[in-house]
Amino acid sequence: MKIVFVGAGSVVFTQGLLADLFAFPELAHARIALHDIDPQRLATAEGAARHIAEVRGAKPVITAHLERRAALADADFVVNIVQVGMDAATRTDFAVPARYGLRQTIGDTLGVGGIFRALRTFPVLKGIAEDMAELCPGAHLLNYTNPMAMNVLYLSRIAPELKVTGLCHSVYWTMHDLSALVGVPFEEVSYMAAGVNHQAWVLRFEREGQSLYPLLDEAITRDPGLLRRVRVDMYRRLGHYPTETSEHSSEYVPWYLHHDSEIERLRLPVGAYLKIIEENAASYEHTREALAAGRPLPVEGTLEYAPQIIHSTVTGTPRTVYGNVPNRGLIDNLPADSVVEVPCLVDALGVQPTRVGALPPQCAALNRAYVSVTDLVVRAATDGDPRHIRHAAMADPATAAALPVERIWDLCDDLVEAHGELLQPELRGRLGH
Repeated sequence: MKIVFVGAGSVVFTQGLLADLFAFPELAHARIALHDIDPQRLATAEGAARHIAEVRGAKPVITAHLERRAALADADFVVNIVQVGMDAATRTDFAVPARYGLRQTIGDTLGVGGIFRALRTFPVLKGIAEDMAELCPGAHLLNYTNPMAMNVLYLSRIAPELKVTGLCHSVYWTMHDLSALVGVPFEEVSYMAAGVNHQAWVLRFEREGQSLYPLLDEAITRDPGLLRRVRVDMYRRLGHYPTETSEHSSEYVPWYLHHDSEIERLRLPVGAYLKIIEENAASYEHTREALAAGRPLPVEGTLEYAPQIIHSTVTGTPRTVYGNVPNRGLIDNLPADSVVEVPCLVDALGVQPTRVGALPPQCAALNRAYVSVTDLVVRAATDGDPRHIRHAAMADPATAAALPVERIWDLCDDLVEAHGELLQPELRGRLGH
């Protein structure tokens, strides 16, 4: 079994995934190929991988590759965790919109931050897809890179034969935290969520066939502070709890970030992701220094889905995970060619998405705005049409709430210019009005 990590220099995330993988005895002798274009980060990832294997008592064959094709040859699973442009590009995604008065919190899924993160990732995804078609056509691509829905939709359109599942931990941790909030052990909770990545909805939240939503209502009544969270506010108005943090959720709707009063009421941390990338950089440096000094590193599992999918596929052990996949009849009232997040059975036959039916209409309405932006961003790349970048920003709820259309086009011009050669050639250059 060969498992490839593309973007393995995202060391902290790679560490958690490897800790999970090596906890399974059936995967203890897997071949692990690490790829990154940064030699120092690749060396750090390799050192961390060997340390984790030793602590877990696993004996994998670990190789490190600066060249992607060498890593991908004969792969069974490819785990994609690339971040194109790294921290500098992310800072640009925040700094340029901030000059226009446009507020973002995380900026990795929708809005102008998500749009440009996708556009600079697509050329790399195209290269991965082409290499996999030649070197490991039967491999399963497990994508963690955001913006999830845009990336999976792009891959489904340029490489429809590729087996791709997008993975995110938001549903699991939402349900874990909701269970704690209502005082019910997570192991006793049954749930189902569906929608789109970072904006799915808890459709069922039960114990022994009884809804736990009334207990959530009681918890909110007992603690008025919960009303100062965006997703509690959305739950009370929409009737279904959203599966991503308040910071994320605020960016996908027009109601919150444009208003000073709502930022104060809901304690929204504008620019929160800038602090997160500083913390990630510090964690990387800590890992690198610890390895160089021979100090022990903590080896902690993360309960991520990729190791579970690999284990279930190899052993036939059935599991349910949440995956981001092309709709194809899974959710009736979202477009058939969109990407949705639904429960998936995983066993020896691979990832098998579950048909959900129709979402509550108010939830589907918000999701349709989201998938419209996603579609336009992907079309910008597949059609080579830079106007669709601007169309996507115009259609984005939070951007449209904050800026007049002329300023939206100016902002897109500035971001295209700032990201320069990271974008495919057809999309570069200013358009003006």
